[in-house]
Amino acid sequence: MRKIALLCSVLFVVAATAAVAPVRDAPLPDRMADTGGGRQLITAVAPEAGSTTGRLTWWDRRAGTWVVAGSSEARFGANGLVEGEARKQGTNTTPTGLYDLPFAFGIEPRPLGTEFSYRRVTEQSWWCQDNASRQYNRWVEPLPADCAADESEHMIAYGAQYAHGLVIGFNYAEPVRGRGAGIFLHVNGRDATAGCVSVPEWAMKAVLRWADPELRPHIAVGTSSGPTAITRY
Repeated sequence: MRKIALLCSVLFVVAATAAVAPVRDAPLPDRMADTGGGRQLITAVAPEAGSTTGRLTWWDRRAGTWVVAGSSEARFGANGLVEGEARKQGTNTTPTGLYDLPFAFGIEPRPLGTEFSYRRVTEQSWWCQDNASRQYNRWVEPLPADCAADESEHMIAYGAQYAHGLVIGFNYAEPVRGRGAGIFLHVNGRDATAGCVSVPEWAMKAVLRWADPELRPHIAVGTSSGPTAITRY
């Protein structure tokens, strides 16, 4: 009887381990609360909230399975990452969450093969970050009278970073004043970012060539675990 009980216990442990292992070993997108409903996804993961570096991975959903299409080192805000809904402008933090990708842009011509809507940066291109402006968190050409230059980004001034980029839809559809503006996925500068996610130029070009607007790609930003874990989004 004791042998039978012991055997049952062993079988229970084996069955429980088998049930948990597939979840733990499943591709990251399968462990997330939401992926945006499309068949492409970008994940930007930092080890912890105070990290300034991590990993960017872009995924395709093929035959019901998420597979890695590419991966690169990534950089985050100089002050780490923070929950998107709690973020405050000017804190140099990268907002966590799941976001759409409204359009691509760049000082340089669009990389060959890019299918996303691509807007070229000119001397007249600004990103308005003035909380008092009607154009808050919007690309403007030229700078409107109600948007202060010292509260905005003259995009062409960021020759390396904005060679190529994608707008991240953080606080974009219905902007909340004071939460933050101008959050992008763009090319690396010298160090950590002011809140964006950045990658080497080769990776940014690869993402632009890979992204298919018909497959509705989104980007999820988060940490490996904790309150801002990417699996929450």
